[in-house]
Amino acid sequence: MKNVERTIKSDKIYQGKVINLRIDTVELPDQKYSKREIVEHPGAVAVVPITDDNEIIMVKQYRKSVEEYLLEVPAGKLELGEEPIECAGRELLEETGYRSENIKYLFKIFTSPGFSNEAISIFLARDLIKDNPQPDEDEYIEIEKYSINELNEMINEEKIKDAKTITALLYIRSYLENEK
Repeated sequence: MKNVERTIKSDKIYQGKVINLRIDTVELPDQKYSKREIVEHPGAVAVVPITDDNEIIMVKQYRKSVEEYLLEVPAGKLELGEEPIECAGRELLEETGYRSENIKYLFKIFTSPGFSNEAISIFLARDLIKDNPQPDEDEYIEIEKYSINELNEMINEEKIKDAKTITALLYIRSYLENEK
């Protein structure tokens, strides 16, 4: 590829629990130089849990960064050394109180590639087994169930605004239609 930016220098300016921030000096294809602010993220998963009644289990929680409640598919950050499918099962149980032995990888998305390397692997979970939610001590989650048609309407009405959730639900709608 001829339009690659070559990293000349990389400076880590912040290291946190969830993210790191670095500034890269890059050489552009025209031999000029520029700076890139990069948010480093360990990656995450999102799970679309579908009940035997074809309802999708969603979580509602307050998100400080946007100062509002968001309705989302269950999701969470990968722990160090954790495989995405393991994280999907862990997050499903933690956030919804369901387990599944039928978790299938669907695809991966980059959330904001203009400034972050965060990638989210999207999974489908079926054959759900009810257990007890085990949220992190700083998580306050409400669990709700909806049909795919209700969720699609909520996307159209801008009641669902979370990008990973919209992406996963629109994909699942097509996926379910192709299963018929």
